[in-house]
Amino acid sequence: MTEAQWQRQVVDLARLGGWRIAHFGAARTEKGWRTPVREDGAGWPDLVLVRPPELVFAELKAEKGKTTPEQEAWLGDLQVVAEWSNGGVGEVVQVFVWRPSDFPEVRRVLLERRS
Repeated sequence: MTEAQWQRQVVDLARLGGWRIAHFGAARTEKGWRTPVREDGAGWPDLVLVRPPELVFAELKAEKGKTTPEQEAWLGDLQVVAEWSNGGVGEVVQVFVWRPSDFPEVRRVLLERRS
């Protein structure tokens, strides 16, 4: 399964679960595919999902895909914020790297309501 196919599957599942979805996709330029970002945007997770009071940041990878140093930095910082902000009240803010083999977890997170 390609990363694009995997993303389509996750987005479809998120829609089924009632999530709002943000994805900032690449565009073709004369220098190839680029995602327009400013400041520290390189490495931002593929999807940001919101279903109040829940917030999910998800980096999607093909089964053998690897995260970049920029992605690792964002995911690490977001995980620290998630741990601090959750403060013992459950998993309101969550950060994931999801691969197709994680489908059972993805299904659980996106379809089960926590509130």
